[in-house]
Amino acid sequence: MKNYAIISYAYDKTVRIYASLTTELVEEARKIHQTWPTASAAFGRFLTASAMIGLMYKKGERITLRIKGDGPIGSMLVESNPNGEVRGEIQNPNVYLKYNSGPKKGKLNVGAAVGKGFLFITKDLKMKNNFTSSTQLQSGEIADDFTYYFASSEQVPSSVGLGVLVNTDQSILASGGYILQLMPGVTEETITKIEKVIKTIKPMSTLIHEGKTPEDITDILSNHQYQVLSKHELKYHCPCSKDGFARSLSVLEKKDLDELIADGKAEIECHFCHKKYLYSKQELEDIKNSR
Repeated sequence: MKNYAIISYAYDKTVRIYASLTTELVEEARKIHQTWPTASAAFGRFLTASAMIGLMYKKGERITLRIKGDGPIGSMLVESNPNGEVRGEIQNPNVYLKYNSGPKKGKLNVGAAVGKGFLFITKDLKMKNNFTSSTQLQSGEIADDFTYYFASSEQVPSSVGLGVLVNTDQSILASGGYILQLMPGVTEETITKIEKVIKTIKPMSTLIHEGKTPEDITDILSNHQYQVLSKHELKYHCPCSKDGFARSLSVLEKKDLDELIADGKAEIECHFCHKKYLYSKQELEDIKNSR
């Protein structure tokens, strides 16, 4: 598996750890959306976290995650499922901001690119209605924002670490992350150990660039004692199709569909993968007559 995540128990099954490698997944997203470096880092972190969160759900369920900030990126949206599949869209991919001073001088300023705003998560649990929760962005750095989300909305004390390293040619050099969650029965002693590890662990992008695997990251976080529960391939996957968009066209108002037919053709572009689908006048008429 080129891009994958593992789910593990640690500290006598009182801690659950998700760890992932997403370099090629994020690179594919960068190519599709033509993101500039800071947008690549923000979008890559968001995709990585969303891929791991998707693994928390049952088969057939899915989640939609959206970050809406007042920074130049605008909004980002990602769909994720338990199969390790993600796809997303970013409002403004052409963002390249760096810190001009301080200890982070020269590094990508993801917080400023995202800005202040909210994280929204909609869960499709195959029930009558979907459930949406929201939390305020804490820093716009993505990892902090998900840490806060888990504690406030899910009531699960967590630590989230995410990292994306962008190469000089704007390609993705390294990407990955972890989500560590405390479970019932965790002791204060264990919490103290974890806090010490998190304070000293290297940035995720550095660890991935050094060749560390999800297993290596889990080993560090677990103080070298963990039990792997499952391993999952992760990939950027868009299941859009011409038939799927035809169904969307079929529910248009009659006058809108007639306008498309009068134009002689229609072209639809998928926001998630930027594939384009062309419908001829005859195809549009067939769609209208099949309603």
